[in-house]
Amino acid sequence: MAFDPELANRIRVLLGDRAGDEKKVFGGLAFMIGGNMAIAASSNGGIIVRVDPAESEELIVSTPARLLEMSGKTMHGWLRLAHEDVADDEALAPWVERGAVYAASLPPK
Repeated sequence: MAFDPELANRIRVLLGDRAGDEKKVFGGLAFMIGGNMAIAASSNGGIIVRVDPAESEELIVSTPARLLEMSGKTMHGWLRLAHEDVADDEALAPWVERGAVYAASLPPK
């Protein structure tokens, strides 16, 4: 399954002038800030968002997010949200902001 182009466009609009490069990754579309991935429209539906790893546990308890799992490993600092969890811009915007702020705090690549 390819990423949802409508969801990708919603992310693009919410990022506005902060958006940097866009890269296809694992069938999804990642949005970069300073060369660091901030958020992606996932090929599995929904989004993947990069957050401060120290906040991962709190976020998976207090939101519908869950840790990203790749090749059987959980990835602290990377969260997955299902399509229904970001179905409108009111639900999506805080995740776009969180990913953008965290990616911008990292050293540029």
